[in-house]
Amino acid sequence: MKKPLILGLAALILILGSGGWWWHRQAANKDDGTLTLHGNVDIRQVSLAFDGSGRVAEVLAQEGDRVHAGAVVARLDVSTMKLEAEQARAQSEAQQQALLKLRNGSRSEELAQLRSRVVAAKADAERAQDEVARLQEVSASTRGRGVSAQDLQRASTAAQVARAKLDEQIEALRLAERGARKEDLAASEAQAKAALARVALLDHQIAQGELKAPSDATVRSRLVEPGDMVSPQRPVFALALAGPKWVRVYANEPDLGRVRPGTHVSVTTDSAPTKPLQGVVGFVSPVAEFTPKAVQTDELRTSLVYEVRVRVDDPQDQLRMGQPATARFPVATGN
Repeated sequence: MKKPLILGLAALILILGSGGWWWHRQAANKDDGTLTLHGNVDIRQVSLAFDGSGRVAEVLAQEGDRVHAGAVVARLDVSTMKLEAEQARAQSEAQQQALLKLRNGSRSEELAQLRSRVVAAKADAERAQDEVARLQEVSASTRGRGVSAQDLQRASTAAQVARAKLDEQIEALRLAERGARKEDLAASEAQAKAALARVALLDHQIAQGELKAPSDATVRSRLVEPGDMVSPQRPVFALALAGPKWVRVYANEPDLGRVRPGTHVSVTTDSAPTKPLQGVVGFVSPVAEFTPKAVQTDELRTSLVYEVRVRVDDPQDQLRMGQPATARFPVATGN
């Protein structure tokens, strides 16, 4: 009699256990067909670093501070670059004036001076030529006895020199009246542009001496202090972005029809179970994977699941990185 009684009790316990498990499953899914998935909050992070190298002058944020997009959180010492920028501006101004001089050409006073030199050179050339003619006439009338050959040669050479100087002055006047060559203008314009670019580059580097938050975020780590030397490879802050925030959950293959992108989801946390946040499915992995050990499901951990990311609206900033969260999907209405 005891053996059948024991078997009956065991069967009753098994039935009650199975019923309790079924009731737990139904309660977990609220008996209304709601799909419940568990996961963790995922927040994007940024390693914020200076674009250039230098010595840190100021660090304006602490761990835990909330910073807004565009807020200055640190500064480099840019004293040397400011001096270089002033020097570059002076050189740029000099290049601009040189270009302006070429474009404007010679002044009227300079042209008048060149014309006067041409007149003077012409007079010298005529005088030298007259002297040659006079000596040749004397030599002819005296049959070579009144003027030596050396005097005649010197006068002829002086006339040639005077004529050459006249040609030189005439050419100088012509060039001054025509203005600068287009090649000289192009070269001067290029030098002026290079000087302006140098100024712009230094101004940009000075501006990069201010490290700004790329978006609204919370400072997770402050990694340098004033006086430290930094480079683009050395982060200054680790920031947790204020948005978007995601809840990473995992769904079984039979539930994929209910977790399509765009599906609206209710998200709760253990700290605020009665204050659900609104979310929407933004990504469903196309590839199955083994259930991560950190994810607790009612199925075996070796079962294949699909990663689902739910983008959550969190205006009150309640969610924290890695925080456990529960995503409840609405009742299936058919495919």
